[in-house]
Amino acid sequence: MTRPQAVPTVQIDDARVIVTEWRFAPGAETGWHRHGHDYVVVPMTDGELLLETPEGNRTAPLVKGRSYNRQVGVEHNVINNTDHEVVFVEIEIK
Repeated sequence: MTRPQAVPTVQIDDARVIVTEWRFAPGAETGWHRHGHDYVVVPMTDGELLLETPEGNRTAPLVKGRSYNRQVGVEHNVINNTDHEVVFVEIEIK
């Protein structure tokens, strides 16, 4: 199954951080990737993400304004599992 691609817009990329806005149309995905930095996600919309991981699939609810963080090495494909656009800002700490 071919999914649309999520749209990343890098807002800051300096010596300390990378700040990227991610926009996911319904069903859009990031594609498989491995995080090279610790990171914080700041949801700008409510929604639910489907996370495809090496350990299996799971869902992750997003609540607008409720941030969460993950450590370097996370590997997954992130998919918008809703019928509306989902947006979050990802802050990677170098």
